[in-house]
Amino acid sequence: MTIQGWILILGFVAILVAIAKPMGLWLFALYEGRRTPLHRILGPVETGFYRLSGIDPNVDQGWRRYAVHMIAFNVALLLFTYAILRLQAFLPLNPDGMAGIGADGAFNTAISFASNTNWQWYSGEAAMSNLSQMLGLTIHNFLSAATGIALAFALFRGFARKQAKGVGNFWADMTRVTLYLLLPICVVFATYLIFAGVPQTLDQTVVATTLEGVQQKIALGPVASQEAIKMLGTNGGGFFNANSAHPFENPDALSNLFQMLSIFAIGVGLTWCFGKAVGDTRQGWAILTAMLFLFLLGTAVTYWQEAAGNPILQGLGVAGGNMEGKEVRFGIAASALFSVVTTAASCGAVNAMHDSFTALGGMIPLFNMQLGEVVIGGVGAGIYGFLLFAILAVFVAGLMVGRTPEYVGKKIESREVKLAVLAIAILPLCILGLTALSAVLPAGLAGPLNKGPHGFSEILYAYTSATANNGSAFAGLTAGTPFYNGLLGVAMWLGRFFVIVPMLAIAGSLAGKKSHPAGAGSFPTTGALWVGLLVGIILILGGLTFLPSLALGPVADHLAMIRGQLF
Repeated sequence: MTIQGWILILGFVAILVAIAKPMGLWLFALYEGRRTPLHRILGPVETGFYRLSGIDPNVDQGWRRYAVHMIAFNVALLLFTYAILRLQAFLPLNPDGMAGIGADGAFNTAISFASNTNWQWYSGEAAMSNLSQMLGLTIHNFLSAATGIALAFALFRGFARKQAKGVGNFWADMTRVTLYLLLPICVVFATYLIFAGVPQTLDQTVVATTLEGVQQKIALGPVASQEAIKMLGTNGGGFFNANSAHPFENPDALSNLFQMLSIFAIGVGLTWCFGKAVGDTRQGWAILTAMLFLFLLGTAVTYWQEAAGNPILQGLGVAGGNMEGKEVRFGIAASALFSVVTTAASCGAVNAMHDSFTALGGMIPLFNMQLGEVVIGGVGAGIYGFLLFAILAVFVAGLMVGRTPEYVGKKIESREVKLAVLAIAILPLCILGLTALSAVLPAGLAGPLNKGPHGFSEILYAYTSATANNGSAFAGLTAGTPFYNGLLGVAMWLGRFFVIVPMLAIAGSLAGKKSHPAGAGSFPTTGALWVGLLVGIILILGGLTFLPSLALGPVADHLAMIRGQLF
């Protein structure tokens, strides 16, 4: 580890803290439906959309109606993308004449982008036409991200409202987030990326002559526009197979810093927005403090392990950190930081190959996802996932003091606790169940490149990434088979929508309750004790649930590496 590496990490955290309130203020304006400076330009677009679709944005929806509209919208988008991928060969903007995607691959990809996972079993530059990239996939990058933020707004209203029947209007929330947040930032970000050297063209390839005199096709395309929303919306699906390790997606150290910041920008803003929504910004700062503590802890372990390098190579006299699978233009510190950022959020973009990390260095990205990506987290999904843990934390605190638990003025009763447990339990049930199935069936065992504990880690990582809607991979796994395309597709759908529905039910239940001011016997939820309890609950639940699988995978891999064993 180096001083420069730690300056990068701590400077990154300082910038995040600095942008939390400005981003939170903008998000709060959208949460309340207030006018912004952009309404003068984009307001007529919003109004026209409502008129064309026959939507009244002022209608307040109950949680069931909100959920039905949200699911129906995402199913319609999923089917739209499936059709584009299947019919790709017959559609325009396909200059290289790429064939249509097979049924199992299109099924997996459509669910992947609809669920904000962006798991990619394919190489984008070799399988997807420009139309498929721009219309079939990028549309999800905007709308799945907007859906996540809208859902967070619905939960915020559950805590903030008193004896209300509704949690907002899904169509209004999603439209405002897309028009006044995601689109403007992406226009600016994409423009910067173009100046930095990221391609933005409808030409799919350019022919170059190498030094050996051989002609080579270099893939191009509308990369910058997809790259911007890929990062800001914590989507993660790369235009190129190498993702943000590719110089056409991530040219230099400055673009790398901006990409990491864009992954976390909305997530940190939502913590402040939550505090403002419930009338006490200290609540938001407490949540952000707990998140950043977990983030720094994970980053420290990953950086330490990657800087320490491979003990087998050190035994052979090869000194230095682990640079395998990393770009020289980024180095170890920026690669380790990026890996923790992308898995703490539900992004999944990578600037280094996680499969080439040391065993314990790769375990932290895996564990981040197993916690439900609540450490800052994906846009919307991170904060509402974290609040599910907060409900369990105040429940535990209530048991200790013998009082009905309360959080931000709302009594947390058995219904909310049961729904929170149901939502949180989806992850381990899917991850461990499907990993176990794939570890014993021939079709599953045909996937891993490696044998032994690392091969098991490749399977475990895939189902963790899919269920947590992350999308990154231990890329040694051959996942483009009907077996993995099918099961990973199921995992992505369950991990997204089987968490959302119980969460919305909690929002509806809380919105209908009275608000109780904090009293002398209330458990404080703004100080160091509360932050410690939150961190402890998250680590204990995650550790107890996934410790056996981590012991069979990364930990066993690390012990084998220490003994000098290679698999």
